[in-house]
Amino acid sequence: MDHASRGAAALSSSDFPSAISHYTAAISSNSQAVDYYIKRSTAYTRTSPADHPSALKDAETAVVLAHKRGKRELIAHAQLRRGIALFGLERWADAEQCFGWVKKLSPKETSLLIWEKKVEGKLKICETGDTRTVVTVTELPEVEVPKVEEVKKAEKKAEMTPDETSTTSGPTGREMTAEKKEEGVQTPANKIRHEWYQTPENVIVTLFARGVPKDKATVEIQRQSLAITFPLSTGSDYDLSLEPLFAPIDVASSTSKIMSTKVEFQLKKVSSGQKWPSLEGSESVKDQREDTASKESDAVKRAVLGTNSLDTAPAYPTSSKSGPKNWDKLADDLTKKPKSKDKKDGEDDGADEGIDEFEDEGDSVNGFFNKLYAGADPDTRRAMMKSYQESNGTTLSTDWSVVGKGKVETSPPEGMEAKKWGE
Repeated sequence: MDHASRGAAALSSSDFPSAISHYTAAISSNSQAVDYYIKRSTAYTRTSPADHPSALKDAETAVVLAHKRGKRELIAHAQLRRGIALFGLERWADAEQCFGWVKKLSPKETSLLIWEKKVEGKLKICETGDTRTVVTVTELPEVEVPKVEEVKKAEKKAEMTPDETSTTSGPTGREMTAEKKEEGVQTPANKIRHEWYQTPENVIVTLFARGVPKDKATVEIQRQSLAITFPLSTGSDYDLSLEPLFAPIDVASSTSKIMSTKVEFQLKKVSSGQKWPSLEGSESVKDQREDTASKESDAVKRAVLGTNSLDTAPAYPTSSKSGPKNWDKLADDLTKKPKSKDKKDGEDDGADEGIDEFEDEGDSVNGFFNKLYAGADPDTRRAMMKSYQESNGTTLSTDWSVVGKGKVETSPPEGMEAKKWGE
């Protein structure tokens, strides 16, 4: 039985390390055999843990060779394995693109529907701007088919020594082959990269680096930072430091996991549901996020009124006899007025007193809206201020879900026409 047949038998019996070893030997004899790369890609995907980068490399080599032969069936099969490897690497849009090419070439592929559903579900939960939703692959990958010398060199690394095959204790030859292969390969420092994505609850950071030594790696997860350091085979150290993070994280609920091909960090957001526009933030952003709750009202007002001073009344036309009103000052007056000494327990105090003042001024309607504003939640206040200011005093809305979508246009009473100052 030749290596290809042994590889097929090992693959069907779920002996994936042996399948990889036999197909590597088969490729050294025939480096142009598309099926060998497809089968070895399958074995890489099914090992535990899966070696998705190697699976992708084999699949893309198979795509190139299949195109040279011009066989649609082989191209479709190679693209399918390519899509599955990309799915394992969490490159959802790229995987979906590959499955689309498979569908054109082989619409009756039985497993295609399952993978399409899987990738569709992943893309649905991605946030706007997630890099995993961007297609970066081309139909024909830009890869070079390995030369015979390179294949034979790889085969020697995967082969078992006589001592390993004859040993009667300890790990089996297959296990030692897998371990040697895994330990002997480490990603060069200039090719190590990290990516991130988020869910409403967590931020997931993935460091793509093979061969990170678990016993020598140092991971530090702090409330506002993330760092990992580990030695490289060159003798130097690799260091990744992310500080400050865009927002605080819950250290106790955050985790890290070192795998054969990557390191994954799952960071628990302190503010569940908060959307991070970037992984890292600036010091000014950090300080702004850590403002105390007592400043929340001012922050909301600044978000609506821009850089205007809170003590300056918003500039808008008004028909009020008493002139323009400063909504911020009114809210403070209504919520901070001390209880009148002339009033007994149980009688109304500051809010009614403020209303009486404006009624005396001949603008009783304002009194009602002032009281409404003082007792409203932050979103309602934002809606009232934004709608009144942007509409030039012609609209007052309390629905932020509507007002927050865009500018509130001027809406004069029926029979009247809105004009700019000086017209």
